[in-house]
Formats: sequence, structure tokens, C-alpha cells
Amino acid sequence: MNQLTDIPLFEDLDDDLSTQYSARCLWREYAANELVIDHKDKSNDVRFILTGLVRIIIRVSAGREVILNDAKPGDFFGELSAIDGSTRSANVTAITRSRMCIMPANVFLEILDCSPPVNRVVLKKMSSDIRRLSNRLSEYSFLQARHRLYAELVRLSKPRMGHPGQRAISPPPIQREIADRIASRREVVSREMKSLERDGCIAKSRGALILTDVEEINRRLMEGWNE
Repeated sequence: MNQLTDIPLFEDLDDDLSTQYSARCLWREYAANELVIDHKDKSNDVRFILTGLVRIIIRVSAGREVILNDAKPGDFFGELSAIDGSTRSANVTAITRSRMCIMPANVFLEILDCSPPVNRVVLKKMSSDIRRLSNRLSEYSFLQARHRLYAELVRLSKPRMGHPGQRAISPPPIQREIADRIASRREVVSREMKSLERDGCIAKSRGALILTDVEEINRRLMEGWNE
């Protein structure tokens, strides 16, 4: 049986409450590339990812897209509309086959009222989102495309085990997706990636893009903030 306690946010919820609220939720699977929520949609439920991966996107003029974030199992989205009743602020699409718990807004708000620990986690998540989006807005406003690329490569990467000072992105990112993340064009990303590779800052390996000189990439990024 589907239980809210299977979701990290609700793992400490009382068993009786979990059973009660679980019965009021919808549990659904989405195929890869299936639309989960559309921009300006009037729904107000909250979605909790059990398995799979989804992408949160804003579509702008002339068919352009800006990738805001990817969400994984344990993450949730849609809480803004549940709280303020406004239309959806972004598009969400399943990247891989995904299973989710769809919680009606009234159930979500009831749980926030009766569980201060859950309430605090939601507030921390919203605060983190605001800080992340504020940082991205600063990058879009003050940095040139190549500096936004440096910031995104560092953000997407993780420390490379056994290679101190290096970081890796696995699987290697698609240039079109990087361009959508930094609000630029694929041609710009391709040119700058070739420049970084030529200068020994990045290297391609089987299954990963390696940031071989993170210190230099960060130095160039700081130059962008100081221009």
C-alpha cells in the first residue's frame, strides 16, 4: 500500500496520520518526456517524486527555454500554488519514467498545520529555492555567457574520486541543455567548451566530462564578476 511515510518529508509522520492522508492522495506514473505540469496551469496540488527524474523549465519568447532545475526522488514541487492558489510558475516534464505522489493542496496545508517539523522542512526548501534562483538571476544579469557557463559547469560537477582538485560531470552534459541552463545558444557553449578543452581546463573521458583545472575555471568566473 502507498504510504506517505515512504516519502522523506513525511518519514516521521504518525502512522495513523500517514494512512489517513495517503488515502487522499493520488499515486501515478509518468512516461519519459511526458508533461507533468504546464506553465500557467490552474492545478494546485503538490507532487512528490518517488522514482525517476523531472526537469523544471521556464519557456520564454520565441520558443526558447531556460532550465531551472532537475528534481530527483525525495524532491517535491508545486508547493507555491498550493500555498497561494496562483497558477503554475513553470513547466515540469519527466526526463525518465517517474512515479509520484500527487497531494491535493488542502491535504498539504493540513499537514503543515499539524506537523511543525514538516512545516520547517518546507520553509527551508523554499528558502533554498529563493537563494538559488536569486543567484541565477544575478548571473543572468551581470555575467556574460562564457562566465555563466563556468558557473554552471562547477555547479553540475562533483568531486572526482581519486583525483584531488578535479571535478566530474557524469553523464557528460549535452551542449543544448547547458545552453538552456545558462540562457544562451548552443553555438556559444560549443565555442567556449572547445576553448576550455584547448586550455587544459576540461577533458572528456568515457562517461564523464572532467574539470581538470577547477582553480582556473573559478578564477575566470571571478574575473567575470569583477568586469
